[in-house]
Amino acid sequence: MKRKICVVITARPSYSRIRSALYAIQSHPDLELQLIISGSALLPKYGSAIDFILEDGFIPDAQIYHMIEGETLLSSAKSTGLAIIELSSELNKLQPDAVVTIADRYETLATAIAASYLNIPVVHIQGGEVTGSNDEKVRHAITKLSDIHFVSTNKAYERVISMGENPDSVYVTGCPSIDIAKQIDSNSPLDFNPFEKYGGVGNTFNTSEDYLIVMQHPITTEHYLSNNQTLETLEAITKLNMPTFWFWPNPDAGSAGISKEIRVFREHHEHSKIHFVINMSPEDFLKLTISSSCIIGNSSVAIRECSFLGVPAVNLGTRQFGRERGSNVIDSSHDSADIISAVKRQLSRTDITQDNLYGDGTAGEKIASILSECKFNISKTLLL
Repeated sequence: MKRKICVVITARPSYSRIRSALYAIQSHPDLELQLIISGSALLPKYGSAIDFILEDGFIPDAQIYHMIEGETLLSSAKSTGLAIIELSSELNKLQPDAVVTIADRYETLATAIAASYLNIPVVHIQGGEVTGSNDEKVRHAITKLSDIHFVSTNKAYERVISMGENPDSVYVTGCPSIDIAKQIDSNSPLDFNPFEKYGGVGNTFNTSEDYLIVMQHPITTEHYLSNNQTLETLEAITKLNMPTFWFWPNPDAGSAGISKEIRVFREHHEHSKIHFVINMSPEDFLKLTISSSCIIGNSSVAIRECSFLGVPAVNLGTRQFGRERGSNVIDSSHDSADIISAVKRQLSRTDITQDNLYGDGTAGEKIASILSECKFNISKTLLL
């Protein structure tokens, strides 16, 4: 009998973090894929990740709407509670043999809680890593709620074991998002017109020119600073005077502040070289990124995929504090002068090379293979 593996996708980055594993689970003779889409992955204002999921041929078994508007700490907490309620009902209907939850968002925590209290084994992707903000607490809480751990690096493996998890339940697979990066043709990657395919707001430009990418999310422990932090980045990018693709933030507390400053900027800078985009498919985003001169912001994509692709990255602030990174990353404060200096340093570098820190591009197949064979056990083994 096939093992039923239920994967819960809650946000646009969650899909790129698991897509190759979805294909591998779906095609494995001993596994049956179940799929739940929830959270911001369903919402148009955050790019409707479900559209890309459907285009790739995946059919959700359930779609759950549980997001409360506001992008505040309170709305995040309430959205988590609603997610637990709704996910519990769906998981009880589907009766999977295991539930896969991804990374460190509050919706990810809701998935782990719901499955745990239904006595369904929890499989966690990307545990054991260190970052700033509330993600740190959430990620490690999910680790303790989980029964199987697929980690991206050797240090993450050691950290999960140091938290008391059974070494037999922890596997270094690499990050599935690297599987997508591995497929990108670095010789001629940009095989589509981003303006025609994805629209957006702002002036267009010739993508054969040097251009930048900005992906800046709110920092939940600094949500009250999101307006000012966004203004500093906008000032830096404006002064650098380079064509730029700027992507919309995720729905964490503080997102409304970022969105407000972007809208105000667009109204008063109609001749700006910044083109604002909501979302792209995982492949197209990486194609755009590998052709860019530098990525600026605080998204983990600058550290994970861009490390593998060798794309220069300027990491802003504390959101990724402590996360392992390759030689492609340098850090900057949220001060516009510091950002400009860091970007100029990156633009002049010639020593950045590909780094396999987060995997070699085979994580999806490894995850499916292990899920077909490993022992599912909801009882924690006490290590003395």
